[in-house]
Amino acid sequence: MVHNPLYNDFAAFLKQHFTCKVQKISINAGFTCPNRDGSKGQGGCTYCNNQTFNPEYCHTDKSVRTQLEEGKRFFSYKYPDMKYLAYFQAYTNTYGELQELKNKYLEALQTEDVVGLVIGTRPDCMPDELLNYLEELNKQHFLLVEYGIESTNDQTLIRINRGHTFAETVDAIERTASRGILTGGHVILGLPGESPEEIVSQAGTLSRLPLTTLKLHQLQLIRGTRMAYEYYKNPEEFHLFGVDEYIDLVIDYVEHLRPDIVLERFISQSPKKLLIAPDWGLKNYEFTARVQKRMQERGSYQGKLYKD
Repeated sequence: MVHNPLYNDFAAFLKQHFTCKVQKISINAGFTCPNRDGSKGQGGCTYCNNQTFNPEYCHTDKSVRTQLEEGKRFFSYKYPDMKYLAYFQAYTNTYGELQELKNKYLEALQTEDVVGLVIGTRPDCMPDELLNYLEELNKQHFLLVEYGIESTNDQTLIRINRGHTFAETVDAIERTASRGILTGGHVILGLPGESPEEIVSQAGTLSRLPLTTLKLHQLQLIRGTRMAYEYYKNPEEFHLFGVDEYIDLVIDYVEHLRPDIVLERFISQSPKKLLIAPDWGLKNYEFTARVQKRMQERGSYQGKLYKD
């Protein structure tokens, strides 16, 4: 197997687990969040508009199986022999009654050509009872639990209305990984109040956690969010990175990251109609190519400055 010499990439990670080509299909299973329904707060995270990552086929009036079948049709014309991971992405996909969660996970796994699950959730929504079930599920199926970390700074978490602390993130990741379950994380680089130095130092903090995968996303201002309103009122409190500046920030971050963490992506792509800023006009693969070119120019690689 050929590994990317610059960083641990997600494609190589999937090849370690599957002999066939595998694609994630996003699902909106109709869940909500504890900081939307009032149990933790109202209004959700200040940056969040779930329409930014829901494909056209993701509608809660469609069953999990129907969404998967429509997603498969979208991808299969390119790769007829493709297999799929059901990606429970929208909102908090461990936030519900245990039997309801089991039913939806099993509905996905019983769909033809689905070979595993990726479950996106929050650190404060992983009870031990559910972990017990996921531990058993993990023995028969590929399973990756992906936590929205967003920041390691508690003041930032308060400011963006996350409704949980970083200590809760640490606890959830450690409890999940201790069950033998692949555990991933998601962070947003450029949240208000965080300097580039603080952002880069986050890489060392996360490297001490038993994370298998990590997604990095740039801060995006999305129409209809509270953060967009805050930006219009006080733009001086925000620093929106230019593309070259963000590329260098990502590389600095990756250099300080534990070498074995799998990097799934560096940016998020929101629909043009929802995106306020920054609009770099780059697709994911185009941005990744620029990161790789810049890393080669700098003599960079993942873990270059990592301190155990």
